[in-house]
Amino acid sequence: MADVFVMIDLHTHTTFSDGELTPAELVRRAVVQGYAAIGLTDHVDFSNVEYVLANLKKMNLEGEMDMQVVIGVEITHIPPAKIEKLVAKAKQLGAELIVIHGETMVERVAPGTNSAAVRLEDVNILSHPGFISIEDAEIARDNEVYLEITSRRGHCITNGYVAKIANEVGAMLVVNTDTHCSTDLITKNKAVDIAMAAGLDKNDADKATGANPLKLLKSLRAKTVKC
Repeated sequence: MADVFVMIDLHTHTTFSDGELTPAELVRRAVVQGYAAIGLTDHVDFSNVEYVLANLKKMNLEGEMDMQVVIGVEITHIPPAKIEKLVAKAKQLGAELIVIHGETMVERVAPGTNSAAVRLEDVNILSHPGFISIEDAEIARDNEVYLEITSRRGHCITNGYVAKIANEVGAMLVVNTDTHCSTDLITKNKAVDIAMAAGLDKNDADKATGANPLKLLKSLRAKTVKC
């Protein structure tokens, strides 16, 4: 895990939501791709959060894979006023990683989702946040909510805007794939290219693909040990 030249991807989907691969196959393909860590973050709402987390935890891959597997959720299409309640429920059910489906230009969620997400201390990543406001980016910075640069088609339209706003306010960025099929997985070099294409310089691109996701993983481990 100390090697920052390997891929860390904290936003992926399996057959438990709209992904094409079972959790085990996704993890194995990520190992082959050279990943150091992967977050399994299927779409959830109040109807399926118990099912998704209970079944992901059945994988029991501790010590079986040469990489870290983080069990999480992507909370998607939840009314902003109810996001906090579902975040708390997901944490209670054992989610290590909380991703919120941000206000992307495609697959639009309710206005106010970004604002609700960045104000919650248990939220880790705001995925593809679209035209996030300066104010919300500042709150994300203060609450250590990471803003996502994505390789996902459609969602990546606003990567440049997200990178610009994050740099202006000092918010932390991470590069994720939002993987739904095996061809969505990418190498660390590709992740750096995506970050630089969004307007980051090489140093900031390396942070978004190395130091920042590593810092997030360490904070997740620390919280798990504390619990």
